[in-house]
Amino acid sequence: MFEMRDGEVRLADDPAMLDPDGHLVFIGRVLSPWMAREDCPKNMRAARETSQPAALLIDEPYRPGLTGLERANHIHVLTWMHHAPRNLIVQKPRHATEAKGVFALRSPARPNPVGLHSVRLVSLDIAAGRLEIETIDALDGTPIIDIKPYFPSVDVLADALMPDRGER
Repeated sequence: MFEMRDGEVRLADDPAMLDPDGHLVFIGRVLSPWMAREDCPKNMRAARETSQPAALLIDEPYRPGLTGLERANHIHVLTWMHHAPRNLIVQKPRHATEAKGVFALRSPARPNPVGLHSVRLVSLDIAAGRLEIETIDALDGTPIIDIKPYFPSVDVLADALMPDRGER
């Protein structure tokens, strides 16, 4: 159980205890140097600053889905942050002065703890199902939900603003 901070709100029903309404499958696992939550970088910028490489290991049945990915040099990785609480709906991050709803945060604690990681692909071995990546902000063994190629033509949002800052 995670300690509550001032201003935080939990859901009445923990989503982990509800009947599933989707048939999500894990396609592989993250291989990272991060074994404990306290050691894991809090975001991709912090992960890049460590220069710690990582890898993705895709389960055999899903390896044919990697075909063509060798043309990409960056990918989006969707993970299931399986250690995160799912019943926290309003959070107060340690660095923040006020609490915010989970949908205004990038925290893994949310009803569906899906992690989004935009990473540089270093190498790809389709037969082994192994993708070497620059780094990642996820614990070793974190389940992978999906991988998508990064397309600069559609993924870059030139007019995007930084939350709370109004900056581009």
